[in-house]
Amino acid sequence: MAQVLNGVTVLEMGTFITGPAAGMLLADLGADVIKIEQPETGDPFRAFRGGLYSPHFQTYNRNKRSVTLDTRQPRDLDRFDELVSGADVFIQNFRPGVAEKIGVHAPRLQAINPALVYCSISGFGPNGPDRDRPAFDTVAQAASGFLRLLLNPMNPRVVGPAIGDAVTGFYAALGVLAALNERHATGKGRLVETSMFEAMCHFNLDDFTHYLSAGEEMGPFSRPHVSQSYVFECADGRWLALHMSSPPKFWENLAEAVGEPEMLRRPEFSSRTARIENYEAVRAHLAAIFKTKPLETWCETLERREVPHSPVRNPADVLASPQARHLRLELEATHPLMGSFRTVRSPLSFDGEASMTLRPPPVLGEHNDEILDQPRKIQAAE
Repeated sequence: MAQVLNGVTVLEMGTFITGPAAGMLLADLGADVIKIEQPETGDPFRAFRGGLYSPHFQTYNRNKRSVTLDTRQPRDLDRFDELVSGADVFIQNFRPGVAEKIGVHAPRLQAINPALVYCSISGFGPNGPDRDRPAFDTVAQAASGFLRLLLNPMNPRVVGPAIGDAVTGFYAALGVLAALNERHATGKGRLVETSMFEAMCHFNLDDFTHYLSAGEEMGPFSRPHVSQSYVFECADGRWLALHMSSPPKFWENLAEAVGEPEMLRRPEFSSRTARIENYEAVRAHLAAIFKTKPLETWCETLERREVPHSPVRNPADVLASPQARHLRLELEATHPLMGSFRTVRSPLSFDGEASMTLRPPPVLGEHNDEILDQPRKIQAAE
C-alpha cells in the first residue's frame, strides 16, 4: 500500500487536537510517529470519557506508537535525547515557554540533531501581546473572525466540530512536509511554527479578501446567498441540501424537477442577481414544494435532472452509501487489548492507490519496551 513517508520518524509531544492531528496526518502517509506522553496520565484527551482510551483521543491518534517519558527527570531526558538523535521531525503544541521548562525546545533539540524539523504549534504565536493567552478551538474561531460566519444572529450559539483545532494540525503537517522537502537539498532542519490564530485567519481567507479588496464585510448568510445553497425538509422529516451555483441549467432543471417549468419567470427567480437579492423568498417558495415528497423521491428526481444535491447524512448514512463502499472509506483493525477499531481512511491516493494500512490508537506506553530499550540493545550489540 502507498506509504510515501516510509522511513520518516516523527516524535510527537502533542495533546488534545492540534499536535496529534499533525502527527496523524504524517502517520497516515506512512511515517513512524512515536507519541511521547506523560507517565500514568498521558495525553489529557485520553480521559475525556473515563479510562484512557476515549473516542476523542482515538480520533487523532491512529497509526502511532506510544511511549511514556517525563523529560523533567534526568534519566527520561537522556532516553528522549536518544530518540531525538535519530528522528526526522519533532512536533509539540505546548503554550509558549513550556517546551523550555521541560527541556524540549528547538535550539536544544536541533543542537542534538541539526537535521531535525521542529514543529511548534501555539494558540496565538510565539510572541506578541496575546502570546500567553489560552487558546482553544472556539477562542481561535472567534479571534480570527471565522466564528461569526457560523452564528445565527437570531440565536447565537456555538455549533459544529472543532474546526480550528483540526485545520491548525493540517497547516502544521503541510509546513513539516515543506521543510522535509527542503532538507533534501540543504541537509538541515527547520523550525516550523504556526498558531491557531494564524491558521484560522488563513482558512478564513475569503472573508478577509472581500474586506481588503472590496470593503465588504461578510456575514453568516453571505456565502449561501451567493452560492445559492439551501437545505430543505422533506415529507419524511429528512433534510436535502442543494447547491445551485451559477450555471442557468441547474435552475432550469430544478424548475422541471419540482414540476414548475414556469418558475423562472417569477421576478424573484428571474436571474442569479434576483435570486441572491430575494434569497428568503426563493427559499420559502421551494421549502413548501420539497415538503410534499419524501427524501428518496426527491433524490431520484434531482439525479435524473443533474441538479447538484445530497441528502444531509449522518455517519451511518455516509458509510452505507454506495460511493463510500466503492472507495472503501471505512477501515477496521483490532487492538490486542481494546478490540475492534473502526475509522475513516486518509483521503489521499498515490498512483491510484489509497493507503489501507491501519494501526489502532495505542494504549498509554504500549511501545515502551520496543522503542525505549532499542538504543541500548543496539549499543550492547556493538
